Amino acid sequence: MTGSMEFCFLGETGRVDNAEDWNSSGRAKLWLYNLHYFADLNAEDGGSRNQWHTEYIRRWIAENPPGEGVGWEPYPTSLRMVNWIKWAVQGNSPAGGMADSLAVQAKWLEKRLEYHLLGNHLLANAKALVAGGLFFRGDEARRWYKTGMNLLESQLREQVLEDGGHFERSPMYHLIVLEDLLDLINFHQVYGVSWPAWWAALAEKMLGWSRAMRHPDGGIPFFNDAAFGIAPEPGEVDEYAARLGTGCHQGIEGRVVHMEQSGYVRLERGPAVLLADVGSVGPDYLPGHAHADTLCFELSLQGQRICVNSGTSTYEPDALRNFQRSTRAHNTAALDGADSSEIWGAFRVARRARAVVETLQAGNDEDELSTTHDGYRRLPGRPEHRRTWRLNSSGLRIDDEIAGAGVHLVEIFLHFHPGIVAETDGDDRIKLLDNETGGFLVEVRWNGGGEMYLEDGFWYPEFGKSVLNQCCIFRLGAVELPVKASFVIDWTETEVKL
Repeated sequence: MTGSMEFCFLGETGRVDNAEDWNSSGRAKLWLYNLHYFADLNAEDGGSRNQWHTEYIRRWIAENPPGEGVGWEPYPTSLRMVNWIKWAVQGNSPAGGMADSLAVQAKWLEKRLEYHLLGNHLLANAKALVAGGLFFRGDEARRWYKTGMNLLESQLREQVLEDGGHFERSPMYHLIVLEDLLDLINFHQVYGVSWPAWWAALAEKMLGWSRAMRHPDGGIPFFNDAAFGIAPEPGEVDEYAARLGTGCHQGIEGRVVHMEQSGYVRLERGPAVLLADVGSVGPDYLPGHAHADTLCFELSLQGQRICVNSGTSTYEPDALRNFQRSTRAHNTAALDGADSSEIWGAFRVARRARAVVETLQAGNDEDELSTTHDGYRRLPGRPEHRRTWRLNSSGLRIDDEIAGAGVHLVEIFLHFHPGIVAETDGDDRIKLLDNETGGFLVEVRWNGGGEMYLEDGFWYPEFGKSVLNQCCIFRLGAVELPVKASFVIDWTETEVKL
């Protein structure tokens, strides 16, 4: 909140000057959703904007009649209820009509739970009913609480996988759901009500997954829908859990971590951390936040991100959304310009890739990961993509094999962080330089025929934000299958410390 009834969401600033602005047709729906969330009430420095917040609540109640507009959709209703209750229990004086409005919102939500969407939406609905049930007293409040707790009993057990990852396979949504779980524990502590004992163990597992699924800089990788600035930072969630007495007491165990159920692998050796996507794109019945990113990876060296997926900056059903979900926006191989999973609409997937981990071993000198996916078997000749990562203390070798038959266009994409400058060094080599110092960092060597070239592109680290970067494309051209290719990312000659 940047001023009285002035807001900046998703990199775009706007005002609410009249009742129509709450549902402006000139705003993206996600921007309007954020307007109705009221997240700023509980910002770290939110107390300095108490007068603004009181007016914000008063205006919303007066200008959003029950059941009308974007703000009364179940998801923003759920987040708003929780944020209002958090604000109230921290000692803020409820704005006029706030308690009455909260009760109406709970009644409304109870009849409109998002069973048609499931996933994090239904969890948010359940969390709001539990919060409302604790905030109010009486038979109706007890019913809201019971309904919410019953939903949490089933949905948390279904949505949090055995390895601790959230089943939508998005590091961003994982943190959102983990914060939801910690908020639920917090609400119960505030009201002196006991909560299921298994929640603490579940939070521990989710914290462990989060610890494994982050770069050395502390941030999340960009697999599926993921961006900075939406979920809390992983370190902030760690601290929150610790304040509640449910902190993660274990670090990452071993150089090789396989999060088998969610389909991710972390390899760490010497200065390098590799994170690879080797699983399904999401639940069969809920792939809305999936990208066609099977067998992609991200790489950090000495704390600096080197290879990155392109990220997510919009949920609008447009060409940019389609690109960000496409295979070519990720560090993996594409055939015939097709995606490994058939992405369509803003939140839809048709035929999707199935991946199988064939080899995963930690060796004395080298760690190896080999995986196959069948996402291209719908193409003539039924191609399959096999990728093998071999990581040692001085470099990373990636071998790609496309099995099958017929002639196919094969392209392999490698996107670099904006902090990296790439320069060609002959037909089959690229130097990666530090963007600030110009110092040499990494050499990329290609061994696969065809052509290798650099292309300008964008990295999308936040909603509404794009940053110039570079992409290396290894283009084998139209080749007869089967075909093999490989490239090496070598840091043995690094002259400067990152």
